[in-house]
This record gives sequence, C-alpha cells and structure tokens, in this order.
Amino acid sequence: MTLHHLNCGTMRPVGSFGGRIAPEHLVAHCLLVERPDGLLLVDTGFGTADVLDPSRLGRPFVAGVRPALDPAETALAQVRALGYAAGDVTDVAVTHLDLDHAGGLADFPAARVHVLGDELEAALHPTLRERARYVAAQWAHGPRWERHAVAGEEWFGFGAVTALGDDVLLVPLRGHTRGHCGVAVRRPDGGWLLHAGDSYFHTDEKQTPPHVPAGLAVFQRVMGVDDLQRRHNQERLRELHAAHADDVTIFSAHDASELAALT
Repeated sequence: MTLHHLNCGTMRPVGSFGGRIAPEHLVAHCLLVERPDGLLLVDTGFGTADVLDPSRLGRPFVAGVRPALDPAETALAQVRALGYAAGDVTDVAVTHLDLDHAGGLADFPAARVHVLGDELEAALHPTLRERARYVAAQWAHGPRWERHAVAGEEWFGFGAVTALGDDVLLVPLRGHTRGHCGVAVRRPDGGWLLHAGDSYFHTDEKQTPPHVPAGLAVFQRVMGVDDLQRRHNQERLRELHAAHADDVTIFSAHDASELAALT
C-alpha cells in the first residue's frame, strides 16, 4: 500500500501578524492511499467547481481565509498527475463535511463517500448555527454516501468504526462538528497514520502542555459546536501522542509543518 500526502488547498488568513496571532498559511492536508482494489482519498480539500466559482464558498470565507484556489492543488489534478483517473478513486473518507474538506467530492462522483451518520445529518439538515459551514452545492451531484454508526471496537483506547476493512478506521473525534472524526490508515510498516481533521490546528497542540497561537485558539472555540467535547478529544490525542508516537503518527488537516514533515 502506497501513501501520498497532498495539499488540496493553500489558505492565507488575514490577521496572522507574522505568525504571532495565526499561521501565515494553512494547508488542506489530504491523504491518497493506493490499495489493490482502488484508490482511497481521505478528505478532498477544494474542488474544481470551487476554483471555477469561488463565490459559492461565500464572501466572508474567501475574504477572511483567502484560499489560493489553484487548479493544480485540487485532488483531481494531483490524482491525474500520478497517472490515475477520477474513476480510480473508489472511496473517499471524510473527517467532516466543512467546505474546505468536501469541495472535491463532485470530482469523484463514482466513489463511495464514508462519513459518520451524525456528520451527514448535520450537513444535510444543518441547524441555524451549522448552516454557514456547509456548502450544499458541493454534494448536489448526489454522492454515494456510506453512512456509518459509531461502534464499540477499540483502537488505542478509542472507540472506532472499521470503514474500509482492517486498514482504515473512522475514529470519532466530535466537537469541531457534530460528527467529526479522525481517519486512521495503516502504514506500510504496520504502524498507523491518524488524519485528525480539525480536532486541532497547530502541531504544538499535541504537546503537553499545549501551545496554540491566540488567533487559532479563538477560531477553534468559535467554530466548535461542542467546545467541551472538542477539548476533551484534544486531550485524548495528546495522551495518544505521548504514549504511542512510534506507532501512530498524528497530523491535522491544516498545519503546514506537519504536511512538510510527511512529504
């Protein structure tokens, strides 16, 4: 099994002040897994339609986050650059369906899209507070949703759902969104990668004690639908990192330094 770490969306938020308040740039870290029965994509970043029509992302997001929306950064372009076609992506596992994670779903219309049931419910039937974070146009093509319930299977102390066999797990990490999860993928050496999505945003949040730029700390509190659960799951990730760093490599969706270390 071959793994590729992709950046499917560079973002340069306003107000970083040289990295003191927030990082000068963020990434949309996606994972492409070459498997015998097809390609698996973990998250999709921004898609082709987002690049062609940024207005669908909403003016506040575009103005505040300032996504590059480079056609070459879409997952589809990078899959093709590796010699594959869109149809070779048989499965997409999403950490959640925020607009910077689900934009590329329409680029892989034949793929099964694996998502926790609570997250799919939030995206399809959002509350007033949730409405701004989801862009229904990103799944207007009618994805092949694979809705997963939370099971009792244990993985390093976490309850986990086996989504695509023994090599890929959906690990519930609620808080940022209603059905947010991490996606654990077995490494070729037998260890694991854990794509932690937006459970945290800065690599130093894995340390004890954690450190995060002030702007990111505020952003995470504001965006979290359940801040107590979000902070609880961050603590669980810190414990996992402290005890099992050799076995499990944890990375977030947006920290550029973690992406650089893995590519």
